[in-house]
Amino acid sequence: MPSMVVIATTAVPDRLRGALSRWTSEVVTGIFVGSVSAQVRDQLWQAVSETVGDGAAVLIHPSPTEQGYSIRTAGTRRRVPEDFDGLTLIRMRAAPMLKNPHDSS
Repeated sequence: MPSMVVIATTAVPDRLRGALSRWTSEVVTGIFVGSVSAQVRDQLWQAVSETVGDGAAVLIHPSPTEQGYSIRTAGTRRRVPEDFDGLTLIRMRAAPMLKNPHDSS
């Protein structure tokens, strides 16, 4: 039975965006929405995970959890989903420290 999926991508290769567009609609740049079977969803996510490169991606799909959905992530990102007693919460990682070009040490 098909169910709705939302995939958000940032800085991913164009070929990945093309592959996602075959199964979903890119409603806003990098935001893909579709209704696919669990098997197609898992195959799409495998392709995303293998191709994300230096970019990042998030998949949200219906799931029998307290919140009614699950979140999967791929790539490097500051927002990380974490399980907290059955609820998925978002933890923010610290921003990377940039080296001061005027610092001589």
